[in-house]
Amino acid sequence: MKPSATVNTSTRAKEMKAKGIDIINLSAGEPDFDTPDYIKQKAIEALNLGHTKYTPPSGIADLKMAVSEKFKNDNNLSFALDEICITCGAKLGIYNALQILVDPGDEVIIPSPYWVSYPTQVELAGGKPVILPLEDDLLIDIEKLKKAVTKRTRAIIICSPSNPSGMIYSRELLEAIASICIKNNIFVISDEIYEKLTYDGVKHISIANVNPDIKNLSLIANGFSKSYAMTGWRVGYMAAPKEFIQKMTSLQAQQLTGLPSFIQEACVTALTKGNGDIERMRSEFEKRRNLIFDLVSSIPHVKVHKPQGAFYLLPDMREIIELSGSRSIKSSNYLTEHILTTAHVALVSGEPFGAPGYIRISYASSEEDIKEAVQRLTVALNHLK
Repeated sequence: MKPSATVNTSTRAKEMKAKGIDIINLSAGEPDFDTPDYIKQKAIEALNLGHTKYTPPSGIADLKMAVSEKFKNDNNLSFALDEICITCGAKLGIYNALQILVDPGDEVIIPSPYWVSYPTQVELAGGKPVILPLEDDLLIDIEKLKKAVTKRTRAIIICSPSNPSGMIYSRELLEAIASICIKNNIFVISDEIYEKLTYDGVKHISIANVNPDIKNLSLIANGFSKSYAMTGWRVGYMAAPKEFIQKMTSLQAQQLTGLPSFIQEACVTALTKGNGDIERMRSEFEKRRNLIFDLVSSIPHVKVHKPQGAFYLLPDMREIIELSGSRSIKSSNYLTEHILTTAHVALVSGEPFGAPGYIRISYASSEEDIKEAVQRLTVALNHLK
């Protein structure tokens, strides 16, 4: 089992900062905003009312109803309460989905770039990750997807808006993916945790509503961490066919019994009252996206696509690495280590994301930190020449 590259880098940056080193941490996928006060107050209120007992493994009814309304209003999708399971973060939802779907030797297609946990989670279920090669536009090549399908293919995992690239799948691309899944009876695990964070008027589309026949093959993972600045609360949800949710509920009953009641009640408040705060944070992320894209784009020999969502930039550093002429800078792993030790800026190598030669930069930090970090990065890269 491989450790999480993003968690490792962020932890190391925090340890260096604790030693007095002036570190700017742009490695973590964590908003720098605090959870809105009314959400925190709801949790406190629930605690004071004694809501501290066991909850159903699939989540409290009020929260599942709020999730169902969210799907109806935001995605034009209808899910009954027995088609929804509240999970300990979207991460556990995806992990459990793979545990339910995958038998030893089954294959799961993962387009690169991908979130670092996907391949390891497939392996922990006894499956084989089948990685689609990285494309220049950072999106799926449909012809390569068709060729990757075999008799052992059980599922495909997609993430839109993408971590780590920020790219968004168009309706046409989703329709093509759905057609392949339907033809081959393949499940699609759709990670939609960043759906609220989109820019330039581009809208997120859930694959579950692009074709009438794909919904019964769709397992949708979402949660509260990113859009509501609730990373530490650890609440997500899965929406899927009833039979699948029944199995997920049984699995969670053996894992964690149920999530804390007072936290789930706070999440009801987030879903029903949080749209204004989401827009406030989304607008600020868009400003930061524009800032960091302009700054990084101006660095010689760096190529980068403008993210359409999430809060990550994935610049292509292969030309920088090649021009460095340094035997010690052989990959983006070595490059991010060089940047951390010399410029004191924490970034994540693209290798764990299936993007060798790239680096992931999180812009979930203040504009001041972004400006200073890119300035330090530029100096560090100039010293390689």
